[in-house]
Amino acid sequence: MKKSRFTPEQIARILKEFDMGKTVEEITRAYGISKAAFYKWRQRY
Repeated sequence: MKKSRFTPEQIARILKEFDMGKTVEEITRAYGISKAAFYKWRQRY
Protein backbone atom coordinates (compact mmCIF):
# COMPACT_ATOMS: atom_id res chain seq x y z
CA MET A 1 0.00 0.00 0.00
CA LYS A 2 1.33 3.43 -0.96
CA LYS A 3 2.16 5.78 1.90
CA SER A 4 0.32 9.09 1.83
CA ARG A 5 2.35 12.29 1.53
CA PHE A 6 0.09 13.98 4.07
CA THR A 7 -0.76 12.94 7.62
CA PRO A 8 -4.38 13.09 8.79
CA GLU A 9 -3.50 16.20 10.83
CA GLN A 10 -2.13 17.95 7.74
CA ILE A 11 -5.21 16.99 5.74
CA ALA A 12 -7.47 18.39 8.46
CA ARG A 13 -5.52 21.67 8.40
CA ILE A 14 -5.83 21.88 4.61
CA LEU A 15 -9.59 21.25 4.77
CA LYS A 16 -9.91 23.91 7.46
CA GLU A 17 -8.29 26.42 5.06
CA PHE A 18 -11.09 25.64 2.60
CA ASP A 19 -13.69 26.24 5.31
CA MET A 20 -12.06 29.59 6.06
CA GLY A 21 -12.57 30.80 2.50
CA LYS A 22 -9.73 29.62 0.26
CA THR A 23 -10.80 28.27 -3.12
CA VAL A 24 -10.19 24.70 -4.24
CA GLU A 25 -7.90 25.95 -7.00
CA GLU A 26 -5.69 27.87 -4.54
CA ILE A 27 -5.41 24.88 -2.23
CA THR A 28 -4.67 22.32 -4.94
CA ARG A 29 -2.01 24.57 -6.47
CA ALA A 30 -0.37 25.36 -3.11
CA TYR A 31 -0.12 21.73 -1.95
CA GLY A 32 0.35 19.97 -5.28
CA ILE A 33 -2.73 17.76 -5.05
CA SER A 34 -5.48 17.07 -7.55
CA LYS A 35 -9.04 18.30 -7.21
CA ALA A 36 -10.15 14.67 -7.04
CA ALA A 37 -7.87 14.04 -4.06
CA PHE A 38 -9.19 17.14 -2.32
CA TYR A 39 -12.81 16.11 -2.72
CA LYS A 40 -11.98 12.54 -1.64
CA TRP A 41 -10.43 13.98 1.55
CA ARG A 42 -13.60 16.01 2.16
CA GLN A 43 -15.64 12.81 1.92
CA ARG A 44 -13.34 10.93 4.24
CA TYR A 45 -12.59 13.57 6.90
